[in-house]
This record gives sequence, C-alpha cells and structure tokens, in this order.
Amino acid sequence: MPDFRREEQSASAAVEAKDEVGNDDGKPAQAERRRFPRPTTSAIEGPSSPPALQPMFFSTTDLEPTEQFVAWRAYVAPLVDIRLPDNVSPEAGFVANQKAWNLGGMLVVDQSTPAHSYMRSQAKVKANLIDHWHVSMLHSGRTWTEVDGMVSEGQPGKMQLRSLGHPFRGRSTDARTLSLILPRTLLFDVPSSAEIKNNIVVSGALTELLVEYLNIVEMNLPRFVAADLPHVVQTVRDMILACVSSSVAQSAGSEQHSMLVLTERIRRFVEGHLASDDLTVERICRELGISRTRLYQVFEQDGGVHHYIQRRRLLSAHAALSDPSNRTQIVDIAFAVGFSSAAHFSRAFSKEFGYSPREARNLTLPRYPKHAASSSSTGETHPFDEWLRTLSHTR
Repeated sequence: MPDFRREEQSASAAVEAKDEVGNDDGKPAQAERRRFPRPTTSAIEGPSSPPALQPMFFSTTDLEPTEQFVAWRAYVAPLVDIRLPDNVSPEAGFVANQKAWNLGGMLVVDQSTPAHSYMRSQAKVKANLIDHWHVSMLHSGRTWTEVDGMVSEGQPGKMQLRSLGHPFRGRSTDARTLSLILPRTLLFDVPSSAEIKNNIVVSGALTELLVEYLNIVEMNLPRFVAADLPHVVQTVRDMILACVSSSVAQSAGSEQHSMLVLTERIRRFVEGHLASDDLTVERICRELGISRTRLYQVFEQDGGVHHYIQRRRLLSAHAALSDPSNRTQIVDIAFAVGFSSAAHFSRAFSKEFGYSPREARNLTLPRYPKHAASSSSTGETHPFDEWLRTLSHTR
C-alpha cells in the first residue's frame, strides 16, 4: 500500500521550497503585503461642539388635580384663553405637558392636553403684540378652529397654519400636537409667500415629508450645535412654503376670505416698509390699490392704521434689542424702524412694554437658551411668553 504520510510530507516540503526560491516558472515570489492598522474614528475626528439647546419643560403632572387646570390656563395665557368642556369639572384634573425649544428664529413645541376649548380674542391680540405664524401638526386627536366664520379641521397627517395676529377660537379633543411658531418675516421675500392665507389646512405628499422631517428634527434637537440651527430653521421654512404653494385654495370667492387675503397683504406691506419715512395711509392705498375706507375697516379693531404701524415698529425694535448679537445703538435702532425722534421712541416703547429700551436690552435672554424651566409648582415665572415676544428672524 502507498505511504500517504510520506507523500504528504514531500508535497509540503516542495511547497515550502517553491515559496523560498520563487514560482514554478522561475520568477521571484511576490513580496508579502504588509498591513498597517487603520486609524480609529476618534483619531480623525476634531473636537465636537457642545449642544446649543436645552428644552423648557412645563407639566401639571405633579400638581394636585384641583390645581392642574388653573396652572395650565395661566401658562398658556400669553397665547390663548382656555375653557373645559361643559361636562368636565376643574376638580377632575387636567394632566398636560409641554416641551419647548427655542432655535432663535423658530420655536418648536411638543404638547399633550386633554379636551378643551380655546380662544385668542381681539383684546388678547392687541394686548401682547404677538403676530407670528402658528403651524401645527397633530400626532393624535382632532381640532376645529374658526376665523371670521371659516372653520378649519385639524387631524393627523395635515398641517394647519394661522396667524397669531388675528383672533380665532376653537376646540380640541384629547390631543398631542407638534407646533412651530415662526416670526411673520420668516415667510416673506419669496413669491410663494403671497399665497399664504390665514387658517388654512394643507395635506398631501409634501406635507407628509414635512411631518417626517420635523419628527427627525425633534429627535435630534438635543444634539444640534449652534451652527446647525439657522440651517434647520431655513429648511423648515422652505418646506412650509412648498406645502402651501402646492395646495389649492378651497374658500376663494367668499367675502370673509377676501378680507383675510387683503388683511394679510396689508400686514406684509407694512412689515416690509416699517423703516420707510413715508409709510402713510396714502401710500398704502396707492401701492395696494385700495380705498381709505377699506383700509380703515381692516384696522378698525387694531385701534387704527397709525396705531397698528407704531406697534409693529415697536415690536421690531424690541426684537432688535433682544438680539444679543445686535449691539447697534438704541437711537439708531429707533431711527431704523421708522421713528424720527429718540425721545418719542423711548416714551412710546416704555408705554407699550412697561420698561425702557435700555432695560429691554439688559433683560435679554440668551439667543440659544441653555436653561430648562422648572415646574409650575415652584412658582417661578416661565420665560415662554418672553420667547414669544422676542422671537425674530435674523438672516
């Protein structure tokens, strides 16, 4: 029988000899490849920037049931007045939660509430100067909101957009809502912004993409650094405009709708010309092609055209004073928003806000706040209403 072990050893020796001398064809053997360790991820990454944001929390969970509704009503008072359904007692409890993020040019608010009704009255609009766009998307529940006789219905998968500078009222079932609050000027300066109408509901593929993007944004808010925030705000703005411009107006032709469109056109014109010396009734009527009577009707509930213009100028000045990066002299800010006298500006500002322009600058909150609000049970004042008042769009 053949000796397989001896044959195996001979073959192995031949292979070893071939490796030492070369290949079978007499050519020298290829040099052995030397492998170097690859650098680790930590070795090639630079130092990371710290997160820019920390959320502000508010919850009634830890309060006594009899105190919950009262606490929530006081917390949302800068925006709306709320009521319980007729068959619900305040003693039954009102477990509500809110997490808010301030991105400098936009507020992101995640909120869950039991059923209730809400109203932003004309008196409240005039009292707190908040004139932003409010964009809301429901994760769960339904809402019905009425503006000048026109009702919009909110439900998951749809986007609602309305102006906080106009009265509205409505009701909500138990709901969880993701809201965006954006300064009016953020949606200016592009042709599609002319199509934005108050109290509209938008749906479709682009709206679904926006909802998905906002869910991703919300998950990553704790990780964003300061340099990320302007890009996030700009992307959200562009997506909102794309959703609005692709939607079809469903209420064209009605008298109420025509008034809403006209009001928005005038508001946009005033906002875009606050610094002009000749922002007068005559110019507004001429540029927009409307009569004095129509213009006066639009601003009758705002105390008149001149009063509205002055308040918008004061709010613009307040936003500039509240921007930590803006170190422009106060008198120059006054002139930039259309005031011709520093003394007149100071008196009007103090009367409107209850403190002087210099105090407004000294009381400025950080643009990217890094503090979290405590629960209402501590009795501390929340800065959420200050966020609303000082929210501005800076390019």
